[in-house]
Amino acid sequence: MTGVVFLLLLFGAVPISIVLALSAAWYIQASGNTVLFSSFAQQMFSGIENYGLLAIPLFMLTGELMNEGGLTSRLVQAARVFVGGFRGGLAYINLLANMFMAAIIGSAASQIAVMSRAMVPAMEKEGYSRDFAAATTAAGGLLSPIIPPSMLFVIYGVLAQIPIGDMFLAGIIPGLLLSAAFFVIVALIGLSQEFPKGNWMSAQEAIGALRDCLPAALIPFAIVGGILFGIATPTESAAVASFVAFVIGTLVYRDLKLARLGEIFIRTAKNSSLVIFLIATANVFGWVIIYEAIPQKLAAQITTITSDPFVFLLIVNCALFFIGMVLDGIAALILIAPILLPIAQNNYDIDPFQFGVIICLNLVLGLLTPPVGAGLYITSAMTGSKPMSIFRQLYPFLAAVALILVLLSWFPSLTTALL
Repeated sequence: MTGVVFLLLLFGAVPISIVLALSAAWYIQASGNTVLFSSFAQQMFSGIENYGLLAIPLFMLTGELMNEGGLTSRLVQAARVFVGGFRGGLAYINLLANMFMAAIIGSAASQIAVMSRAMVPAMEKEGYSRDFAAATTAAGGLLSPIIPPSMLFVIYGVLAQIPIGDMFLAGIIPGLLLSAAFFVIVALIGLSQEFPKGNWMSAQEAIGALRDCLPAALIPFAIVGGILFGIATPTESAAVASFVAFVIGTLVYRDLKLARLGEIFIRTAKNSSLVIFLIATANVFGWVIIYEAIPQKLAAQITTITSDPFVFLLIVNCALFFIGMVLDGIAALILIAPILLPIAQNNYDIDPFQFGVIICLNLVLGLLTPPVGAGLYITSAMTGSKPMSIFRQLYPFLAAVALILVLLSWFPSLTTALL
């Protein structure tokens, strides 16, 4: 009966965090274990009583400060130095700039919104179709949950109780593979379409663009380098990155106005509180799942189908793809990870880092697939293209993600080599 209540609320357009809390409360009442209500609030609080979750608002703040401080536009100009002269140069610039931003923002939805405003008008002005420009930008947003830092990796690390810094390292090779696959796709599309010819910057312009970019480039180095060399934890690196973005935006570029800080802090607080509250309510729902021994029951069913870890991961990939189509990536991760991770580890001896990268990449596909497809609607709102027109241009990129997921499922070393 609890499952029926969950589905009715979910498809009744009730916010997912409220769905989780009400479903857990319904279960407690229906099962007669009303004594559990006395620890309901405690269970919610225990879900967010984790130091690692501080990284979420800090990474969000870093992204906001970068956008307001002019760091994003300078990273785009730096990308132009390396690939701007190729035919279809702006498409490559789009992807390369998305790689830079993925190492800073950590949120696919935020990155898609930022880069849609920055890149699509410029591409359209140079002769690219608006739908293709929007699709390329939306596809670039898929790099954000894989190239560290990643908000999904932070949440997964907390759920799986594994080091978040190591989780970031596990995403580096898959992120580079995915980036390379997207570059190949743009090159192949360019063979069938006459992309506008790019223009190389003069030596003086290139030196100026790289010089202007150097302060902004400190941020990904502060985040990834601090974690890689053991100087700082992910949370500390996020705090350092926020401070560096503030200093650069106000003192170096001088685009960040102090009068805007209040609005930036409020926007960051609103966005991060939604995620944190979702984690709190999901912890209560997970409490019910564990009480009902759902992972054990599901494991018994799946193990009758296959004992091969690769086949299990293929089944998980297919299931997660459809789940991601109707649920937000963060919500789906919080719901699914506590159920599937014990099965993957205990029954199939799958590395938790490999499983984490696969589950996070798979779920974020839901941003770009109907019927929910929040990323499609964000891109549409920012560019004026119709969501389904963007989706039709996304087919090659989604196929590349599917191929990368199969490779990650077959070769665990692609995620564990740097650990």
